[in-house]
Amino acid sequence: MPRTVIPFGPQHPVLPEPIHLDLVVEDEKVIEARPSIGFIHRGLEKLAETKDYVEFVYVAERICGICSFIHGQTYCQAIETIMNVQVPPRALYLRTVWGELSRIHSHLLWLGLMADGMGFESLFMHSWRVREKVLNIIEATTGGRVIFGSCKIGGVRRDINAETIKTILKDLDGIEQDLRDITRVFLNDRSVKARLCGIGVLSKQEAWDLGCVGPMLRASGVAQDMRQQGYAAFKDIPVEPITRTEGDSYARCAVRCEELFQSVQIIRQAFAKIPDGEIAVKVTGNPTGETITRTEQPRGEVVYHLKANGTKNLQRFRVRTPTFANLPAMLKVLPGCDLADVPMIVLTIDPCISCTER
Repeated sequence: MPRTVIPFGPQHPVLPEPIHLDLVVEDEKVIEARPSIGFIHRGLEKLAETKDYVEFVYVAERICGICSFIHGQTYCQAIETIMNVQVPPRALYLRTVWGELSRIHSHLLWLGLMADGMGFESLFMHSWRVREKVLNIIEATTGGRVIFGSCKIGGVRRDINAETIKTILKDLDGIEQDLRDITRVFLNDRSVKARLCGIGVLSKQEAWDLGCVGPMLRASGVAQDMRQQGYAAFKDIPVEPITRTEGDSYARCAVRCEELFQSVQIIRQAFAKIPDGEIAVKVTGNPTGETITRTEQPRGEVVYHLKANGTKNLQRFRVRTPTFANLPAMLKVLPGCDLADVPMIVLTIDPCISCTER
């Protein structure tokens, strides 16, 4: 049968990310997928040589807009490790709350995009309607909606008072009910299942061998979550990784749906246990040393490698983002699928090419 090469991206109606694939197809079956990246390389890692290590928090947050807070948090944790800075306990709890709010809004954004990808416009609008409620909480507590700007080396810039905490907990009750209504459709609707079940299957061994992270890994049965390391307030708030065994597109959707409720519970626990005290300590001097820091982004494990030589500018700054780790798995599951399923499979890794190319 003759083969045809069909370009997918970098501009297309399904994905907001400029990912480009050359799809080799026989009739409607994908035989091979050849990626081409580099459309939006911004040189963020080179900026470390020109920006003060304190200023660089703002650059780290802009590696990715959707998971910006955890990027900033991971960078701050790395500098704090090098400089042996003891962050106040209250600041660690506030970081945990904002990190989980970030996870909720990221997963809701993804659910909306996936609904849009399969033509379910009303479900898309409902997902983003609930996401707006989460963004309102973020705006009320940080002043930002997507870029928080609240994390700094030594702690956080803003506190959350008791009155605001009560309001947030009340809002979370309504958000949780909305989440149950939405996820019920994602998990039970016949048309959604038809587009996701048995599509893009990745076995447990393949996920492990290819170095997958996040929901992509856990949907194939591997219980790995960087929050189990105990960074921020997770040493006091245990996290049990949510897993599925099917390894298909439906399983990856189900893992993210369940993680929404897990994040809501983590926020409640954090507010119940949050101690009084300072929210930041003063940091002086320049960092000297080298470290690797890992945290759990909404898309999976992110790795920061920092090297400092005692000056105000870092000598080396390197980031391994979740999407970069999941790209090999995406190329593994695409061959053999129908051409119409390509957008859905690509979406299930929750791609962030801005993150990947930095």
